[in-house]
Parts: sequence; C-alpha cells; structure tokens
Amino acid sequence: MTSRVKVSDEPLSPSGRLFLRPEMDTIIHCALGVEYAMDVEAVKTTIRNSLMLKHPRFCSLLVHDKNGLEHWRRTEVDLDKHILVVENPAEATNNDGSDIEKIVNDYIAGLSVSCPLSLDKPLWEVHIMWEPPCAVFRFHHALGDGIDLMSILLGSCRKVEDPEAVPILDIGGSRKNRKGSFRKLWFQRGVLMGFLKMVLYTLNILMGFLKVVLYSLFFYLEMVLRSLWVRDRKTVISGGEGVELWPREVVTAHLLIEDMKVVKKAIANATINDVLLGMISAGFSKYLDHRSPNSLKKNQRITGVATVNLRKQLGLEDLTKMIESNSRARKGNKFGIILLPIYYAKDVEPLQHVKRAKATLDLKKKSLEGYFSYKVADLAITLLGCKFVSSFNYRIHSNCSYVISNVVGPKEKLTIAGNPIKYVRVNVTGLPQAVSMHMVSYAGQADMQIVVAKDIIPDPKFFAKCIENSLLEMKEAALAAVKLGG
Repeated sequence: MTSRVKVSDEPLSPSGRLFLRPEMDTIIHCALGVEYAMDVEAVKTTIRNSLMLKHPRFCSLLVHDKNGLEHWRRTEVDLDKHILVVENPAEATNNDGSDIEKIVNDYIAGLSVSCPLSLDKPLWEVHIMWEPPCAVFRFHHALGDGIDLMSILLGSCRKVEDPEAVPILDIGGSRKNRKGSFRKLWFQRGVLMGFLKMVLYTLNILMGFLKVVLYSLFFYLEMVLRSLWVRDRKTVISGGEGVELWPREVVTAHLLIEDMKVVKKAIANATINDVLLGMISAGFSKYLDHRSPNSLKKNQRITGVATVNLRKQLGLEDLTKMIESNSRARKGNKFGIILLPIYYAKDVEPLQHVKRAKATLDLKKKSLEGYFSYKVADLAITLLGCKFVSSFNYRIHSNCSYVISNVVGPKEKLTIAGNPIKYVRVNVTGLPQAVSMHMVSYAGQADMQIVVAKDIIPDPKFFAKCIENSLLEMKEAALAAVKLGG
C-alpha cells in the first residue's frame, strides 16, 4: 500500500486537467538507447538521487475532491512499481531480432494504445529493455510540458567526458539590450535629426504593435473556426475524431543537424525551424504524390498543430533550486498551440519549400497566437469548465492533418547510470491526427519519431524516407547555390 506524505493537496493546472480528459489523454514516451545492458539497481539508484524524486509531481497521486476536481496528493514512491523490466519485446516484431530499431519502436507503439498509466501510483514509469538495451520513460502530459520533462530527465544523466557533470542545455540567447536607444538617437547629426529619428522610431514601434494585434486576432480567429467547421480537405493522411484510439506504428527518420545548418545558411535569416517545416512540406508532397498521384490540387493546404513554450527554459541548476525551494512558478504545463500550414507542391526546387516555410513562420512570429491560445483556454476553463475547453481543443486537432514538435537536446554525449547513451527519441500519443512528428536533437543527431495510425498510413517507413530524402535534396541544392554564388 502506498503511504501518504503529510502535505496539503494541490490542484492541477488548467492545462494539466485538459490532458486528463478522455479525448486528450496524452502520454509522452522518451526512449534512451544505451551501449550496454542496463543495470536495474543502478537505474533505481540514479533515479532515487535525481531531480525526478525531488519534483512534487513525480511524487504525487492524482486524486479527486468531493466536487470531482483533480488534485495532486503527495505520497511515498515505490520504485519497484515504476521501474519495469521488459523480458522479450522482440516477440512483437518480425522475430529475427535483426531490426533493433523496429523492436523498440514496435514496443512503444504497443504501449501507445493498450497501456494507460495506472492511477494507483504517480503518473510515470520506466521500462527497461534488455535486448536491445534501452530505457523507455513514460510521462503523463499532466505532469508538465515537454521542456520541463526533458530537463528533469536529463538531470538524471551525466556527461561522458565528465561523469560528475550534468548536461548543459542550449537555453538560447538573451534579448539585445536596448537601454539608451533613445539617448543615442539625439546625438546623431544634431538635435533636429535626432528628434526626427526618434519620431520614426516611435512610429515603427507603434506599427509593429498594431501588426502584432492584427496578426494575433487573425490567427486566433482561424483557430476558432478550426474548432467549429473549417478543416483540411480529405487526403490519404487525414485523421479525425476517434483516430487517437486506432493502432499505431512508430518509425524513425534519421537526420543530421549539420545538414540542416547547411540548408539554413543558404537562405537569409533562416532558422532550423524554417528548415524543419520546409522539410516536412517537401516530405508530405513526395508521399502524397506517391500514394495518390494527381488527386491533390497544386498548393492544397495541409494544416498542422505545433506547441509553443511560453516560459523561459531554465538550466538544470536553476531548475534544481526552484524545485528545492518548492516554488510554484514552474509547476504544471505552460504552453500554447499554433496552426502551421504547409502546401502540396510537385516538381518545385527543394529550397522553395524552406522559403515558403520561412515566410509562414515569420508571420507567426509577429503574432501572439500561442499566448492567446493559452490565456483564452485558461480563462475559459475557469468560466466554462474543462469539458468545454477540452472539446474545443480536440476539435482543432481533429480538423488538422498532423502534429509537429521540436525539442533542443544536449550537444554533448551523455550517460545514464554510467551507461553511454546512443540516442534520445521522443513521441507523444493520444492525439486524433493520423500522423505526428517529434524531433529531438542529441550530440549532432536529430532523430524524428513519426507516429502514425497504421490503418491510414500503412507504409510509414516510406514516409520517413521521404522526409530524409527531402533534407538531402535541400542540402545538395544549398551547396550548389553557395558554389554558384561563390
């Protein structure tokens, strides 16, 4: 029997409550492939001394009060109930044991639809596989958002080059310091010229603010319409209501960060996310042209859903201090969603996909669509209840064609329980789209887990190959463009 710790119950965050609704019951899987067979006792010791068991969510049961509202209740954690040993996962594959990647992916696919997390313990598990050696971490999305969960998981890891050092996450650059901008304007070519420049500077800020407001309203209105009747035209990749319950298949697209950087450099002011979205656009176009040639119109829209992190990503040291201080500022989910349209395009130059993706993302950056979606949902849960907002969110997903996420992982090689990590792969299950794609970078690699409803997409390996080939074609085009320009 699990014993209770004498700490007052704490209500779930609004987003956390959404992920517990039956139609949006979402679980995150993270597979850490390792070099050698895992020592279960070493894994238990590592987790026992890690951030995971210091974080209140990982030590809390999900309970309901007399009004039916969900709360977290602190409890003692029995690691024997959370760390499970998988004896023979190869039975779920082609039985020859040769396709190691397929063994892990098939095991995760089986967990996706048939193994919900038990409510008689905190909502996480670790599945230890002997062959191939791998640890599959399962976290319910109600525990937190992907950024926090990745930070907490990597807090259990150490650097290969320094076994005592925790990983350094790429938090991103800080904003430019604009202090003194107005003062500098006054001293450029005299007071009058400075005054005119200050007026233009102020007008530019006001125009920028007006654009943010207009783009935010436009994009959020589009999201509202998606929750009502607007949806993508039917294609061979379309999912919909109830598809989250269909059998899944998981495959991996293997990418290199260096290849993506080559493409990024060929297009002015492009980012890795621009390249990623362009690669998805090209990959879908290839796949749809193969599955249903001549059935799609040129520039037919295919809409995806992406999550946007709405708070600063902390380093592991800062996160540790915040957890130890029992701060509530970091607990729960805090992210919004945005719609990401791509367009079917046949026989176009590879870099055109990236340029169009960049134009789309540049407009999204000028809006507060993600922030609006979070704040409106937060307010609506308070006023209208979780059931209404969950239905609204579910309808948006059902009327879109895919899900995409991208998490920046550590740049250096890591170990867990002294065992070198070969790859880090993440996916999310419980969504009504027929295809979802989740990319995580690790030590120069960028593995994309592709989760499909296999009755709708029967050949996901071919789809993964379309993604991989699209990046290689973009790289070749980028190198050719640089050579021509040089």
